[in-house]
Amino acid sequence: MLEEVRIQGLGVIDDAVLELSPGLTVVTGETGAGKTMVVTGLGLLFGGRADPQRVRPGADKAVVEGHLAVPERGRVAERVLEAGGDIDGGLLVLSRTVSAEGRSRAVLGGRSAPVSLLAYLADDLVAVHGQSDQQRLLRTDRQRAALDRFAGDELAKVLKQYAAAHRRHREVAAELGELVDRARERAQEADMLRFGVEEITAAQLRPGEDAELLAEESRLAHADSLRVAATTAHEALAGDPASDVEVDVAALLSAARQAVASVSEHDEGLAAIGERLDEASYILSDAATELASYAESVDADPARLAEVQERRALITSLSRKYGATVDEVLAWAEDAAKRLAGLEGDDERIEELRAEAEELYGRMARGAEELTRIRTEAAERFGAAVTEELTALAMPHARVSVRITTGEEFGPHGRDEVEILLAPHPSARPLPLHKGASGGELSRVMLAIEVVFAGADPVPTFVFDEVDAGVGGKAAVEIGRRLARLARRSQVIVVTHLPQVAAFADAHLVVEKSTDGLVTESGVVRLDRAGRVRELSRMLAGLEDSELGRAHAEELLVNADPDRALPAD
Repeated sequence: MLEEVRIQGLGVIDDAVLELSPGLTVVTGETGAGKTMVVTGLGLLFGGRADPQRVRPGADKAVVEGHLAVPERGRVAERVLEAGGDIDGGLLVLSRTVSAEGRSRAVLGGRSAPVSLLAYLADDLVAVHGQSDQQRLLRTDRQRAALDRFAGDELAKVLKQYAAAHRRHREVAAELGELVDRARERAQEADMLRFGVEEITAAQLRPGEDAELLAEESRLAHADSLRVAATTAHEALAGDPASDVEVDVAALLSAARQAVASVSEHDEGLAAIGERLDEASYILSDAATELASYAESVDADPARLAEVQERRALITSLSRKYGATVDEVLAWAEDAAKRLAGLEGDDERIEELRAEAEELYGRMARGAEELTRIRTEAAERFGAAVTEELTALAMPHARVSVRITTGEEFGPHGRDEVEILLAPHPSARPLPLHKGASGGELSRVMLAIEVVFAGADPVPTFVFDEVDAGVGGKAAVEIGRRLARLARRSQVIVVTHLPQVAAFADAHLVVEKSTDGLVTESGVVRLDRAGRVRELSRMLAGLEDSELGRAHAEELLVNADPDRALPAD
């Protein structure tokens, strides 16, 4: 809800502040005082087109600033926070600046923002109905949404079920499409994985086998060298039985032991050395024995060497494709088997998704058919109700209807396109609202629609300009009564020149002008009861102090009071 609007340098308005409140607020004033600039300012504030010619002569810019009470949670709050703006205690500050050169700037919650964002937020904040303003309800998507809310709980229940089926159908269709589109890729991948798994399985690899084979190949390839080395070492340690000369480590060590043992009883230090020589003799004997055994065990086996080399070649071939080691190759095979199982399961998944998509399509078709039925019935009621309202608003021959066009494609809200049509007189062909009515007529049509939609299309603030153009008398009273009815649920701001309409206001603002030479300045004043009587008298008789006019003004206020006091429906 708008709480305050400040307008500076716009048209004839130099600096004016509109203090707004809930209910019905009317804005009146003499011709040329700047009433229309109030609506123009509100249009700018909510993303309307910037016209530099509207900037007040002598001013370098026009500025409109608005203070709005908004919920701290919801779509508006989310977009404000996304844009980096701030909502302080439920108060949102908007501003729009238009320079005399045509540059435009918007500020949202203390941060610069695109003008388009103001227009986006306007859909949830305000509905401006005037000759030059883009009408919210002229958009067919808004008409459909408003008709759906008008249809009530019956449609809401069906729409919820349909929307769930439509959302799931899109998810299923996306997944199914991806699986089908990738069928060839998946088949190629599965063939590659299957070949690899079969190749590795046929090899019958063992963990660590590559290291074992490498060691075995090295022994087999150097068997002769290993045997000669072991034999030579054994002879060096234990001597050669075929030689007549005993020159070996064992003999020399034995001689050393005997020499030390013969005198060790005379010196403990030498005795200790003797013990170490004994240990060395034991170790040497064991080593010589093992060398002899090793030399006998080493056997050149060309057949086994060829077998090992062939096995290693196979492992090397697998390693180039699947992993650097046997362990990595085996790990690849395990992962590939899991992936292969998943790929082979995609065919089953495709069949499952196709079955689910078919079932969801049936649910959508039934739901969309039911939505069309409910909307058609609601459209009949809505058209009749708005047509009846227009009769009381001095458009007795106008007829409003709703055209529902059912397409082939399923959308988030069904298959229906909804468009409100107006036939201004019996012989006229029903046309879309913006084509079937003049500016003043359109404002009245919009008022009738908003009254019928009241509570179903919960925009918090309505602005009407020239809603009473071309009417008077009883029709004007009915317009005021309907504005008051709409104001029971929402904030309504009306620029009017008819006292019959102004009498229904909960708050009355008057745009006053003062002339200083050739420069006209306008300001906005909030009227009390006495001030309202004077202003209504001026509007009635052209004279503020006319006794007859004042009496008539009092009568209008008294007659309007019961309607303003009625609670919301």
